[in-house]
This record gives sequence, C-alpha cells and structure tokens, in this order.
Amino acid sequence: MDSQGPEPVTPAEVQRARKVPLHPLGRMRQRMVGLMGPAFVAAVAYVDPGNFATNVESGARFGFLLLWVVLCANVVAMLLQYLSAKLGIATGRNLPELCRDHYRRPVVWGLWLQAEIVVIMTDLAEFIGGAVALNLLFGIPLLQGGVLIAVASFVVLAIRTARQRRFEAAITGLLAVIVGAFLYQLLNADVPYGGLAGGLVPRFEGSASVLLAAGIVGATVMPHAVYLHSALTQERFADAPGLLRQTLIKAQRMDVILAMGVAGLVNMAMLVSAASILRGTDAEPTLHGAYAQFGESSGPLMALLFAIALLASGLASSSVGVYAGQVVMQGFLRRRIPLSLRRLIAVVPALAVLAFGVDPTQALVLSQVVLSFGIPFALIPLLLLTRRPDVMGAWVNRRATTLAAACATTVIVALNVVLVFLALPSL
Repeated sequence: MDSQGPEPVTPAEVQRARKVPLHPLGRMRQRMVGLMGPAFVAAVAYVDPGNFATNVESGARFGFLLLWVVLCANVVAMLLQYLSAKLGIATGRNLPELCRDHYRRPVVWGLWLQAEIVVIMTDLAEFIGGAVALNLLFGIPLLQGGVLIAVASFVVLAIRTARQRRFEAAITGLLAVIVGAFLYQLLNADVPYGGLAGGLVPRFEGSASVLLAAGIVGATVMPHAVYLHSALTQERFADAPGLLRQTLIKAQRMDVILAMGVAGLVNMAMLVSAASILRGTDAEPTLHGAYAQFGESSGPLMALLFAIALLASGLASSSVGVYAGQVVMQGFLRRRIPLSLRRLIAVVPALAVLAFGVDPTQALVLSQVVLSFGIPFALIPLLLLTRRPDVMGAWVNRRATTLAAACATTVIVALNVVLVFLALPSL
C-alpha cells in the first residue's frame, strides 16, 4: 500500500521552523553529516561517462568555447535537484508517484514511456563508459568490458540492498575518486587563464558546437536524477515529524549545494583539462584519443587517473541508473521488477552498441542529446507540483522560489529545444 505522506503541518508552524537555526535539534551541527548523502548519490549522474564524452570532445574541438554552457546548466540543475529533494521530504512521496496521483492515465503512461527511454539512454552511456575504461586500463575488448561492468554493478547494488547508508557511502567514495583524479589533472595542466575567462561568454561556432552544447545540457540536467532524488529523500526522511522536516529541508539544501557544486566543478575541470591539453594537438576528440594525449603530454600517471576516474564513473552511475529505473516503473505504474532483472534488461542495448562496433564516444554524445528531449517531461511536472499547496501543504514553494524555478525551467527547456533543432542538420 502506498504511503499517505507525512503528518500535516500548519503554515504558522512552518514559519516558526524556518526561523530555527540548524543546531538546537539534538546538536544538529554535529549530526549534519548524518543527514547528508542523497544529493551525493544524485550528483553521480552529473559526472557519468556521458559527461566525460561531451566535455572532452568540447574541450578538444572548441577549447573553452562551451564552458559557459557547463556552468549555466550546473547552476540550474542545483535549483531543480533541491526542489526534487524537498518534494520527497515534504510529501513523503516521489515525483513519479505524485505524477500518477495527480495526472490522467494517458499522461502518466506517456511520462512513464519517455522516462524509460531516458533510463535506457542513461544505462547505455554508463555501460559504454565503463567498458571504455576497462579497455584503456587492461586492454579488455569493449564487449567483454561491458559485461564486466554489469557484473560489478550487481555488487554495488547488493550493498544498497543491505543498507542504504552503505550504498550512499560507496557511491560517494567513487565520486571522491573522480574528483581527486580531475583535481590532480587540473592542477598539473597548463591552463591559459585568459582563454578560460573567454569561455564564460555565451556564443557558438557552427552547428557542431551547438550539437555538443545540447549534449552537455542533456548530460548535466539529467531527467532520471530528478526522479531519483525525490525517492532518495522520501526513503530517508518520510517518517520525520513535522517541524523536524523543515530542518531536514535546510540540511538537504546544504547537501545539494555541496554535492552539485562538486559535480559542477568536476565538469568544468574536465572541459578545462581537455581544452588545455588536447586543443591544438593531433589527438582525436574521443575518450581513447584523450587518454593517449594525456599520457603523451603529461605523463602516464595523468592518463592512468583519467581511466580510473572513467571506470569509477561507469560503476557508480550504472548502479544509480538502475535504481532510478526502479523508481520510475514503481512510481508511474505501481509495478516492481527485481533489480537484477532490470539490470539484465538494461545491459542489452549497451552490449548491442558495443557488439556492432559503434564509435563509443560518438554513441555517448548522441545518447546525451537524446536525454535532452526528456528534460521537459521531468522539470515541468516538478515545478507544477512543488508550487501546489494541495500537494506540498505548508511546505509549498515560496513565491520567489517558484519564480526562480519557472524562469530556470523555461530557459533551459527553450534553450534545449533550440539547441537540438539547430543541431539536427549536422547529424
């Protein structure tokens, strides 16, 4: 039976709670780390192999030109992930469940269908990225590498089955590997800071840059992460008493700022490193080309760290992706299939791409462009639901929050549509 959500709280109680600092409730400052975690799991979606492919190719082909796209997309994603986290805490339900409750059946089925396509494209990127990493590190053929990534993801999912906090710790640990690798890479790159500042000026150079920008948007504002984040906070905090939920929402705001801030910096570091090391060389703008050029220009350690970060990204994001798929199916349709079966189904398209010898980097970039089509179907319901008092109760968005989210959603949806349709002639 579905949860009926948390106990109601009056607006007056919320206003009092909003004025309460974080520390009075049980030494909250000391417990803050214990309240964090969901945003770091969701943040893995922002540094998955699709991000590697789009950022590396962007930096290698266009230098710092699209740095502004990475920055803007991450700032918008930060706001949207916060709304998703708040939705799960305030209602005790996740976004797919609320869509099922408040929209007509044809709409729900349409939302579910496009969400499943989003999940398939996400899994495709994650398996391919992990397979490329194993190929770079150990010379394992791509097809066999994809199978190994699928097996390894079962281990990570088994950790979640045992305990969610351990799953969050494992995913955060893999995220730390990615952050450390690109921090080292950035510190050792000869970055031309004059060109870096120029990358923050919005502009394009031809349809190819527009296509990559669409891929960056799709890789950054990940629709499945929006669905997932509400489920993560729902699972962790749905039973919290009314006034404590306001403190939890404050804590999740900090969780989102830290996690998404880290993910945004990693994405920028990817593009900056590629622009500084690969731009102007004969290296191909692919993951294999980047690995070879990093080794030639900066030494084998730099190349090794790049491959290790890609492997950690593939493992972490593939485990998070299959969990998101479960949330989507259960939320929209009230249907649940075993995670192991979903994992087997998800690996088939990726293995097919690898078996047919499709260029992995190009497959990754195009998968992110496809993801961009799914963005409106997650963002618009999120905005409409979080602004409704009958859904959020006393925890409904403030007017300023709704306005900011509406502007961000409108801009990113409009930009995404324009980018994709301008890029189609170059396909």
